Amino acid sequence: MCDKKISDTGVETIHLVRPEHLNDAGRLFGGVLMQWMDEIAALAAMQYYEGNVVTGTVDSLVFIKGASKGDMVYLTARITYTGRKSIEVKVDVHVRHLNGRMELINQAYFVMVALPKEDGVPVTLPRLIPETEEEKKEWENGSLRAILRKERRADQF
Repeated sequence: MCDKKISDTGVETIHLVRPEHLNDAGRLFGGVLMQWMDEIAALAAMQYYEGNVVTGTVDSLVFIKGASKGDMVYLTARITYTGRKSIEVKVDVHVRHLNGRMELINQAYFVMVALPKEDGVPVTLPRLIPETEEEKKEWENGSLRAILRKERRADQF
């Protein structure tokens, strides 16, 4: 299993907000956005692990602003931290309005759990190498978030 760089784990997608994506208020339905975020988090994790993953938890899902019909929603995902079987993925969501203006509308950390390969071989994640100062800081923060998640599980939260 080869080491991987965080910079090699990025995934980007773009969605056009269409009428079927809107809630009764005419804004992008939060559940649709969450689905798109979950999908890109899984894609980033699968690209890194090269196997199947499932969503374990979502931390700090923050709806900052909304999106409207005709807006383009840009999602970016990258691995920020890994555990023994878990892969933390940060997902950022920006909207490009019809006037061309871009703004951040959502962020979250998804924890994807690596499943054993089809042959039953236990999960072995490649070593992930943070290179930049930002990646190293995100890695340290990811380690702290992992500790908090364990504490919440112990408290049955």
